[in-house]
Amino acid sequence: MLTANRLRDGDVLYRKGSGWVLFLAEADVYRDQASADAALAAATAELADNKFVAPYLFEVREVGGKIVPVKEREIIRAAGPTVHPHTGKQAGQINA
Repeated sequence: MLTANRLRDGDVLYRKGSGWVLFLAEADVYRDQASADAALAAATAELADNKFVAPYLFEVREVGGKIVPVKEREIIRAAGPTVHPHTGKQAGQINA
């Protein structure tokens, strides 16, 4: 899979087609290295638009019919902010 962070607010993004989604379950899974490399190259070419930063590929696997990240870092990123929703920048924001 391919991920990045939205520059405007830091949200974790996942690549879907030629765009981005907020949820891992909605994102594209690249089944071979060539398609993964092509997706990363396309995202890298879009960096000049200043909408997202730091795109990179990460490994996933299927568990019980669901796609889940292999590494702990991506598991945490997929789960959302690691602070309570009523504190920090997300306080008072719904679907911001």
